[in-house]
Amino acid sequence: MFLLRDSVQYARKHGLPHQRTNPSGHMGPRWCCTWIANGGPLLRGGGGAGAAFPATKAQLYGATRPVYRPQAPKAAPPRRRRGGRGCCCCCCIWVTLILLAIIFLAAIAGGIFYVIYRPQRPSFSVSSLKLSTFNVTTADAVSSRLDLSVTARNPNKKLVFLYEPISISATTGDLAIGDGSFPAFVHEAKNTTVLKAEVASASQKLDSAAAADLRKKTSLPMQVLLETRAGVKVGSLKTKKMRIRVSCTAADVPVPRGRPLPLPPRRT
Repeated sequence: MFLLRDSVQYARKHGLPHQRTNPSGHMGPRWCCTWIANGGPLLRGGGGAGAAFPATKAQLYGATRPVYRPQAPKAAPPRRRRGGRGCCCCCCIWVTLILLAIIFLAAIAGGIFYVIYRPQRPSFSVSSLKLSTFNVTTADAVSSRLDLSVTARNPNKKLVFLYEPISISATTGDLAIGDGSFPAFVHEAKNTTVLKAEVASASQKLDSAAAADLRKKTSLPMQVLLETRAGVKVGSLKTKKMRIRVSCTAADVPVPRGRPLPLPPRRT
């Protein structure tokens, strides 16, 4: 049902028959409003033919407009997970921390080892060097024999050195006097060991100028090179053996003209 004031105003506007309102403000019994097929109201009065009201714009649009249904808000797109990158960063941090911890522990262990054992390097010195034979033949060939004594000292109180066989090479300038070796030995703590060996060479060819120069010499400067592999023993623990080289430079050794003279010891 429409209110009377709306229906009366509509009827007046379009020239349709109408009826005044009763004191209650509604249309009388002769008026009623129904919907027709085209969506307009039909006013009936007093048994006469009804008059159809044209549809309003709102009614025309409302006839085809779909029913509004509120839609649920769209869910936000899922964020890309960065689990792989985060895991890689975490692994790098842990590896760095572990390395720092290992370095820190190694430094502490090294400090404790140094305080307890006070490690020192062993020393080698040529205690005796005698050229017992040195002969330059008329064919410009050299034959020589060198008697060598080397003193090895271990100043450590708790460290033991393990030496493999020690090779010896003796030279004077560019001329090789000979090769030899010391046997392998164990160098105990606070111990001094004297190593003796004989170094010799035979029929080493020279040019005539070098042979003539050697015949004139009364002494020869000697260089002795020692090479070996050595390890360290601490209690029952043994370290890996490492290659070491010792170079000794002795004083001039007299060329034998009679009885050989002893050479004073010289440390390297």
